[in-house]
Amino acid sequence: MSTFLLEVGTEELPADFIASAMSQWRSLIGQSLADELLTPTTIEVYGTPRRLSVLIQGLPQQQPDREEEVKGPPAKAAFKDQKPTKAAEGFARKQGVNVEDFQIRPTEKGDFVFIRKPIPGRLLSELLTQWVPQWISGLQGRRFMRWGDGQIRFPRPIRWLVALFDQEVLPIVLENGSTQIVGDRLSYGHRVLHPQPVSLDQASDYLQAMESIFIQVDPQKRQETIKAQVKACAEKLGGYARISPDLLEEVTNLVEYPTAVTGKFDREFLQLPTEVTTMEMESHQRYFPVFKSETSAELLPYFITVSNGDPAKSDLIAQGNGRVIRARLADGQFFYQADLAKPLESYVEKLETVTFQEKLGSVRDKVERIRTCVRVLAEQLQLGESERELCDRTALLCKADLVTQMVYEFPELQGVMGEKYALGSGEQEAVATGIVEHYLPKGAGDSLPQSLVGQVVGIGDRLDSLISIFSLGMIPTGSSDPFALRRAANAIISVTWDANFPLDLHQLLVDSVASCWPNRDLPDLVPTLEDFFEQRIRTQLQEDKGIDYDLVNAVLGENDPEYASRSLADLLDLLKRALFLQEIRTSGKLDEIYPTVNRSTRLAVKGSLDKEQLDPVGVVKPELFEQASEQAFYDAMVKIVSQTQRCQETRNYQDLVDALAEIAPTVSRFFDGEDSVLVMAEDPKIQSNRLNLLGILRNHGRVLADFGAIVN
Repeated sequence: MSTFLLEVGTEELPADFIASAMSQWRSLIGQSLADELLTPTTIEVYGTPRRLSVLIQGLPQQQPDREEEVKGPPAKAAFKDQKPTKAAEGFARKQGVNVEDFQIRPTEKGDFVFIRKPIPGRLLSELLTQWVPQWISGLQGRRFMRWGDGQIRFPRPIRWLVALFDQEVLPIVLENGSTQIVGDRLSYGHRVLHPQPVSLDQASDYLQAMESIFIQVDPQKRQETIKAQVKACAEKLGGYARISPDLLEEVTNLVEYPTAVTGKFDREFLQLPTEVTTMEMESHQRYFPVFKSETSAELLPYFITVSNGDPAKSDLIAQGNGRVIRARLADGQFFYQADLAKPLESYVEKLETVTFQEKLGSVRDKVERIRTCVRVLAEQLQLGESERELCDRTALLCKADLVTQMVYEFPELQGVMGEKYALGSGEQEAVATGIVEHYLPKGAGDSLPQSLVGQVVGIGDRLDSLISIFSLGMIPTGSSDPFALRRAANAIISVTWDANFPLDLHQLLVDSVASCWPNRDLPDLVPTLEDFFEQRIRTQLQEDKGIDYDLVNAVLGENDPEYASRSLADLLDLLKRALFLQEIRTSGKLDEIYPTVNRSTRLAVKGSLDKEQLDPVGVVKPELFEQASEQAFYDAMVKIVSQTQRCQETRNYQDLVDALAEIAPTVSRFFDGEDSVLVMAEDPKIQSNRLNLLGILRNHGRVLADFGAIVN
């Protein structure tokens, strides 16, 4: 078996492209081989800042022979008087077979001619020569460029190409205008440690050859090396290095031969907020910060960087990095002190200079709408006067840090600096905490706000964004969501559930729209927002809470706007019912009640009984019963009315399920027992009476869920 090596050498690639390109190649190359019935032993894809490569082992020299079935003309067109026609002869000639090789087989459209055509396997070297340009041009990503006078597009100029099939150099040529990039056996080592080219004798020597020229071509091994070196450096300093996964991945793709280097900065900068110092290190300089211990928030005046240079010059590299970080931290210190010189509230009016959205005004305007939404929410949650004042004060100040010098320089610190400046201005701690927490969660998996003020202001902020942007008709479609409105709705739902807020979302939307935009006629805004929230609730219940899709339909009501409105009016109850349904499905308890309640639900739609009616007395007439099973059904429903009504008050759905399970045999007898009845009786009065009886059971079931939506 043979080994194939492809290496595409480039100028330094963007770090975020390398992992993406490797993933694309695994899929693209694997599919190319599979399409030609080739199953190599391994396909290993590698990447560094200066090269992308793939090493395929266990390839045959030649593709296996195979047969292909080809459908020809209809039999009646191919033969006349049992002799081949010109159509048959032309088809045979085109396919390189004899008429005698024809097979006549029936199809849905009549008899047709078929042949089995042998296809000899091609040499792997020919296939690979054909595929390589497709693999290179098939890569996708951001910021592709052209260079020279050619049309090849790639993130950076391609400088060399290694294409070895065992010892053979494949005749691959990339045409780039007047320049040709020709496949060869020459690769290039580390720019500093081994700038000379190296000739590869055969493809299988690749990994060993790369090591000899100071290239760690495997990103996974580079990452392991970096982690081990960074940890070792931190231990020598008597500290703990915080290794962010995102930063580790980026640094891994910035170096070909990593060397961890320890640097230091002046202790005076430890007076800066830790978030400022670590943001500068991690986001701007790609340094790993060093803390006193794994559990400590106290920084040490050191950093660890990963060099791609000469390890012998680590001290010189550390000095250069130290000068850079000191200059950056000095800037941060200046911004911090200048911002603290004025109270945080003084920045609020400057928000007039920051546009939120062209038709919605400034961020200052948004702040006032946030305050309005917070007041509406506080009223619904029946907060005390002191809590309302804290929420309003936080809403006023929550965006003030956006116009400070520090946040202008480091936008990622919005909220974080607001908290620092609020405390520095003498604001209450609850206000400062609310400022930083109202941004939470910032994305999927992020922590949620834990303070009441942070929760309320966070909901108010997102509620304003949704109402205001939707009022302009700018509803997210497809992947387009420039204002992150899906994330905003998800956050409102998550915070509500986590904070255990008894939130009536429908009324909150109605009141907030009326309060924020009192002079605008927006009749469709609330229904549109409710539909949007319903979609996000479905997603969260399924993906985050693990609720089966049909049970989600059941608690939201399948094609039942009335039932969906009930769910939006009590988000806590909605979650509780969904989790409970999943629980009783898992335990098997749902199976005890599903057949009878579901059957009743599906038949009850043929009647006209109000869906809120629980008591059969007065709507079901016993004098119209013809069978004892009807009376037994009626008596059972009368018996559980009080239980269901109590369940509505206590939200103890286990009592409801137990009651429904207890009467299930009685209902089953009504449908299938010796004295069963035909619901759709010929007499309209008897039919209506029986449908009302089924409607009563349906309505009891609807206290928990729309059983017609459940698939069992």
